Amino acid sequence: MSEQVKKITIVGGGTAGWITAGLLAAEHACHANAMIEITLIESPDILPIGVGEGTWPSMRNTLKKMGISENEFLINCDASFKQGSQFISWLNNDQQHYYHPFTLPANFHEINLAQYWLKYREQVSFTDAVTMQGQLCDTGLAPKQISTAEYSFNANYGYHLDAGKFSVFLQKHCTEKLNVKHVLDNVSKVNSASNGDIASVSTLNNGDISGDLFIDCSGSHALLIGQHFNVPFNNKKDILFNDSALAVQVPYQDADNEIASCTKSTATTSGWIWDIGLQSRRGVGHVYSSAHSSDEQAEKTLREYITPSLGEKAAESATIRKLNINPGYREKFWHKNCVAIGMSAGFIEPLEASAIALIELSASMISEQMPANRTVMDIIAKRFNTKFEQRWQRIIEFLKLHYVLSKRTDSDYWLDNRAKNTIPEHLQQQLQLWQHQVPYNYDITHTEELFPAASFQYIYYGMAGKTNNYLSLSQEKSHALAEQLFQENGKKTQHFLKTLTSNRALLDKVKTFGFPKI
Repeated sequence: MSEQVKKITIVGGGTAGWITAGLLAAEHACHANAMIEITLIESPDILPIGVGEGTWPSMRNTLKKMGISENEFLINCDASFKQGSQFISWLNNDQQHYYHPFTLPANFHEINLAQYWLKYREQVSFTDAVTMQGQLCDTGLAPKQISTAEYSFNANYGYHLDAGKFSVFLQKHCTEKLNVKHVLDNVSKVNSASNGDIASVSTLNNGDISGDLFIDCSGSHALLIGQHFNVPFNNKKDILFNDSALAVQVPYQDADNEIASCTKSTATTSGWIWDIGLQSRRGVGHVYSSAHSSDEQAEKTLREYITPSLGEKAAESATIRKLNINPGYREKFWHKNCVAIGMSAGFIEPLEASAIALIELSASMISEQMPANRTVMDIIAKRFNTKFEQRWQRIIEFLKLHYVLSKRTDSDYWLDNRAKNTIPEHLQQQLQLWQHQVPYNYDITHTEELFPAASFQYIYYGMAGKTNNYLSLSQEKSHALAEQLFQENGKKTQHFLKTLTSNRALLDKVKTFGFPKI
């Protein structure tokens, strides 16, 4: 039971498998004297979904850790810059919108500007008062300039990317530069060791492949964590109703069409529509609740959405694919010598693009906490399970926050989303508290929280949440600093509105010149 962990076997490719392989290999397997061997087994029969996907700013650090050039990534993955999310028609059944930007409010860890903004709430949105990013997104501007080094920025950003191209790009990098062994084959059987661990997996053409640590990246099939170990699944459909999605690829009408600087999320009567701008096309999809809409009605809503871009004939003939969502997560993510990452661990609707971020966080924790031997593996597994149980709960609360403040009354979907019995108790308490004090650091109760308090501020006040306008004596003393920061943000916004170029223009320059290397 004290065997060293020397061989890691990843079952499944795609975004989850290759990000995991890349992060683990960059840390443990790519050196000449590396003691750890990483093998990734990928089925040749599973095709990528091919939707556009969004990432958080954390992806910049993930790519850097793997030794990937940002220039090469942008060019090869049809990627563009994402500066946050725009929410359209969520508050009322109109085109009113707000942003959840990636940039924190100015001096966020020194002063809570939300408290001082309250008296200006009728004149300026919270986002525009504390950051320039909303206006950059309004005008389709990029977060940096061509003279800015790779991964550096003027405004914090993540990416939109083609998931299929991203997997192929990562596969090439991992196998050619990070010493990851790639086996293209189907797993036919999981073989147990005497202690209940996984000893090996049998493949159709490559025999048995052993491992000391197995990572399940097999998606919704959950070959190891679900089918082999039968780890129970916590279904959360009682809180987040969306269990279906329709996806379509929308080409640009002209090669120089603008590329949006954010993920656009437009509320519908039974869900919402995502709209992600890549370099060559848009990825668009309708996420909805099958309890509140038929597939036919959801498809009609999606085709109506893309008609202004494509024209009625092309929109009617566009190929739409159905995706099923089982909202929830495993009771345990690390069981014996198996860890689930990606959809095998769980999935919640794609609102706020948490899926890839959870993959990054899971792979990073395994890499940083790599068990030296089987004896300590269970200790690390318990720590991992505690951490990610809390993270999944936080994601569910944060996503639910987007729904509970809506004033829409045009369908049962929105009314049901506000029913008290669908709102987690902790979120109910937070909503009650925020009526009297603005969200801030005391709302963050764990280390390495997924969402900073600023994210709750952006959603709460974007959805017209109310807080009593009260300043304590110590807060009154900081009033001058707050006013100064509001003014500085205004000047900074105007400066970058004049100096930054559009997403499209910057990405064209990347193809020609590239960003300076770090």
